Amino acid sequence: MNRQLSLPTPHGPLRGALDRPERPRALLLIPRVHHSMQHNLIAASLAAAGYAILSMELLTAQEIHFADAAQNVAKLAQRLLDTLDLIQLDGDTQDLPLAIFAVGDLAPAAVRVAARRDLQVHTLICHGGLIDRAGREALKLLKAPLLMLFDAGGGSERSAFQRARPLLGAPCAERILTPGEDAAPHIGAWLHLNLPAFP
Repeated sequence: MNRQLSLPTPHGPLRGALDRPERPRALLLIPRVHHSMQHNLIAASLAAAGYAILSMELLTAQEIHFADAAQNVAKLAQRLLDTLDLIQLDGDTQDLPLAIFAVGDLAPAAVRVAARRDLQVHTLICHGGLIDRAGREALKLLKAPLLMLFDAGGGSERSAFQRARPLLGAPCAERILTPGEDAAPHIGAWLHLNLPAFP
C-alpha cells in the first residue's frame, strides 16, 4: 500500500509518502530536508526487507530555498514531533514499532525528539550530522539505542559524536562506511537487534 500524507504548518503543508507492506516488521521514519539518491536506495532496500517506510519532508516548498533552513534544530524538532503525532493517529502506522533514520542536518533534531518520545521511538540511526547540537539535556535523556554511520572522511561529524558520547544515556555504536558502501545492511541489522517483534 502506498499513500500520500500531508501535515499542515503555518508556512504551508509538509508532504509525506507511506509505503506499507501487508505485514510490516516495523515502521521506519525517514525525515528529509534534501533529496538523496543514496538514501532513496536505502529506503527501497529496507522496504523490500519488509519495513513500512514513511518519508516526510520537514521543510515546505518555500522554506527549502533558504540556505539556513536546515540548521534550525528547534523548528525541525517541532516538525518531527508533529510527524510523530501524525503517526500515533494514523491507523496504518499507530501500532507499528518505530525507528527513525535521520541524515546530516536532521540528526540533532532527531536526537531531541527521540529523547522526548522515549516510549514511542524504539531506536535511532543517524547518517552523519553534528549530534552534539541536540544539546546536553537531550543527549542525557536519550534512551533509544543509537547507531551512527559516518562516511569516510567525515572528521567533523565523528568529532561531534565523540564529544557527545560521554553524555549519551543510550546504548550507541558507530560504523564507518567505505566509499560506495551500502549502508542498508548496517541499518537492517541494527533494526533487527533493537526493534520489538511485531505480530
